[in-house]
Amino acid sequence: MDKRFPLEDQIDMLAASLRGRVVTRRDTTYDEMRTVALGNFDRRPVAVIRVANVSDVAAVINFARATDLELAVRSGGHSVGGHSGTEGGLVIDLRDLNSIEIDGETSTVWAGTGLTSGEVTRAVEQHGLIVGFGDSGTVGIGGLTLGGGIGYMVRKHGLTIDCLLAAEVVTAAGDIVIADAGNHPDLFWALRGGGGNFGVVTRLKFKLHPLPAFVGGPLVLPATAENIVKFAALADAAPEALSTIAMVMPIPPVPFVPAEFHGRLALIGMMAFSGPADAATAALAPFRAIATPIADLVGPAPYSAMYAMDPPPEMRPAVSCRSRFVDQVTLETATKMLAALEACPSPMKMGQVRVLGGAYSRVPTDATAFAHRHGKVMLGFLAMYEGGADVTAHFDRWATDAIESVSQKNAVAYVNFLGIEGGEGLRAAYPGSTWDRLRQIKAKYDPQNLFRLNQNIPPAA
Repeated sequence: MDKRFPLEDQIDMLAASLRGRVVTRRDTTYDEMRTVALGNFDRRPVAVIRVANVSDVAAVINFARATDLELAVRSGGHSVGGHSGTEGGLVIDLRDLNSIEIDGETSTVWAGTGLTSGEVTRAVEQHGLIVGFGDSGTVGIGGLTLGGGIGYMVRKHGLTIDCLLAAEVVTAAGDIVIADAGNHPDLFWALRGGGGNFGVVTRLKFKLHPLPAFVGGPLVLPATAENIVKFAALADAAPEALSTIAMVMPIPPVPFVPAEFHGRLALIGMMAFSGPADAATAALAPFRAIATPIADLVGPAPYSAMYAMDPPPEMRPAVSCRSRFVDQVTLETATKMLAALEACPSPMKMGQVRVLGGAYSRVPTDATAFAHRHGKVMLGFLAMYEGGADVTAHFDRWATDAIESVSQKNAVAYVNFLGIEGGEGLRAAYPGSTWDRLRQIKAKYDPQNLFRLNQNIPPAA
């Protein structure tokens, strides 16, 4: 790009060459386009490029490289570290890359990374098929998948990346490639857990699994340390058809829970059983026997109903969260979790217990860049709130202190739940040889670290 022209003129020339839309500070939709899902971040890019196809993405990458402008990539905009936006740089906004091609004969789907997990789920379940994403339907499939994807199918079908067959990627050189087991296998390995470090992923191809029947929903129990321990033990012993996410949190003012419980801590077990109702009843009976349920909405339903509790997209709370993997949930662990939640001043706070195992644990540790297959349980803490940088700093400290109280110092972390934690947090996500291999692949595909607005893996020297 000819740097004799003012940047504004250069961006106008870029806009003229694209099929998509370039939104700058001169446009009335600028604030809407730059806004991300989390209220922690209020960044003002030079331009948001709502790309229309993969060629647009390549052109914007080449432009960013020529102008030395910082480059952010937005799929759903939920990056906990704020990487969906940039101050003074360019944003590649993928939301118009929303094509979906379902092949019922091969049970596969090509999905654009502008889609959310809820949109893909609702489309494929019409065919009696499923791919497991995370615990929210509003999150973009791009960032979720590249970090791993731990959700309601984790014991039955593993991580989201365990269903990933191929990815269409635009590299830092502006090349458009398909990465799969036979083409660019090193890149395909890195994309499965290594985040957005290696290029802009525009489409993902998933293997779909049959789901002829599903039983799921929330089981609300009293939040005692004993109940948390019992729930985790039962989740570990359950058939692989049952995956759970236990959320210890204040009960929101929902009509299916008596008003006397609103605002009080409860154990909300999100139950997901892949199979018929009679088999689900047997698998769920021990959980229902832990204590008299405060509410029980577990029943036959579409899988997409698991996303019914998602907050509306217009809500933009600030969020602080941390996670670590542990071997078990002890009475001491559960007691400390409750104490941390009681000490948190936010009205919306949560401790999570995700019991893993099953298909998740049968994938070899070195098969993907997600290196935590021996982890038995993932614990997490999350707080939602309103306020500026000082408030965020306070809740970041709370989340860090909370997770450190229930995990060992050297515990490993889930990259999608990392905030702005620095080198120590990042190395907790990529231990040992995984880190070294990722750095070598980064040096091959992005030697100048153009894609650095992420949980950044620096290229090997």
